[in-house]
Amino acid sequence: MGPAGRHTDRKVMDMGHGGNVIDELVTDHREVEELFGKIEALPPGHKDRKVYADQAVIELVRHSVAEEAYLYPAVREHVPGGDALADRELEDHATAEQTMKDLEGCDADDAEFDRLIGSLMSEIREHVADEERNLFPKLRAACSTEELDRLGEKVRQAKKTAPTRPHPAAPDKPPANKLLAPGTGMVDRLRDALSGRGKHD
Repeated sequence: MGPAGRHTDRKVMDMGHGGNVIDELVTDHREVEELFGKIEALPPGHKDRKVYADQAVIELVRHSVAEEAYLYPAVREHVPGGDALADRELEDHATAEQTMKDLEGCDADDAEFDRLIGSLMSEIREHVADEERNLFPKLRAACSTEELDRLGEKVRQAKKTAPTRPHPAAPDKPPANKLLAPGTGMVDRLRDALSGRGKHD
C-alpha cells in the first residue's frame, strides 16, 4: 500500500463531486472535457458522437444554470470589477447555448454536426480556461472559506434538480427520456427543469 497521502487523494477523486464551489465546478469542467475527448476519439459520422454530445449538453446546461444562480451573483457581490467579469461569462454561456441548440437538430452523420461540435468544444474550452485562470482565483481571494463551501453546497443542490445524466444507452425513464426525445428544444426543456420554470404544482 502506498503512502497515506496518495491513498487519500485517490479516495477524494473517487468521490467525484464535493468540496467548495471551485472544486465542484472544476469537477464539472473535467467531466465535460472527458466527454469531449470521447467525441474526438471517434471517427466522423459515428453515432456515439451524438450520444456523447447529448450528454455533454445536459452537463453543460446543468453547470450553466448553477453558475448563473449562485456563482455569478457571488462574483458581482465579492470580487472587485465583478460585474464586468460576470457579464463576460454570461455572454460565453449565451454563445455556447446557441451552438448547443443548433446541434440538437443534427445527427452524427450530418456534416453540420462536425462543424458545430468543433465550435462548441472550442467555445467551452476557452470559457473553462478563462474561469479557472481568472475568475476562480479572484473569487477564492475575495471570499471566506465558509462562503466558498456554502456556495459549493448550493451549486450541488441546484444541479440535483435536473434529471440524472443519461447512460450511453438511450434513457427510458422520465424525465431524461423527455429531454432526449427527438426534435429540438432539449436545451430549453433542461433549463426549464433546472430553474423551475414551467412547472405545474
